[in-house]
Amino acid sequence: MEHRLLKTVVIVGMMGAGKTAIGQALARRLDVPFRDSDAEIETAAAASVSEIFARDGEAFFRDKEAQVIARLLTGAPGILATGGGAFMRAETRARVSAEAVSVWLRADLELLWARVRHKTTRPLLRTADPKGTLASLYEARTPAYGDADLVVDAQKRYSIEDMTDRVIEALLGRPDVLQSGAV
Repeated sequence: MEHRLLKTVVIVGMMGAGKTAIGQALARRLDVPFRDSDAEIETAAAASVSEIFARDGEAFFRDKEAQVIARLLTGAPGILATGGGAFMRAETRARVSAEAVSVWLRADLELLWARVRHKTTRPLLRTADPKGTLASLYEARTPAYGDADLVVDAQKRYSIEDMTDRVIEALLGRPDVLQSGAV
């Protein structure tokens, strides 16, 4: 089957949900551009997200993140993976809702922890109790993620391709976003 993407798909969810990996696979499958808001910020700042957090603080980073996402939504339809906190900002959720479709990759806390606990690139988890911090973030962010247009549940047993299949299935339920036709 050949698919035609009509609107940008914004992948949201917690760190470790697979936003970048699934976003890249989805973009390849749909033959559209892949963009990552964190990577765009790092390129513009010539610094890593961790360095920006340390140097300028989270509030500064979130302001820049909102600006970058707004800019990325203006291009041709593609796949946009966001940072875990991007969807917390009401202005960003409203802009995404108006200009794109959001897909929440919903994963439970244990799966997220299994995926991020050995990573050193997560500035928000540089605490005395990183799992407790992750749990607090999960609890705080879940209501905002609940505003996403579509939800796709992650399971430990799913491969990247399995999750990509599930995202495409969800998107096919939105003919304003993804159209399907025979090759």
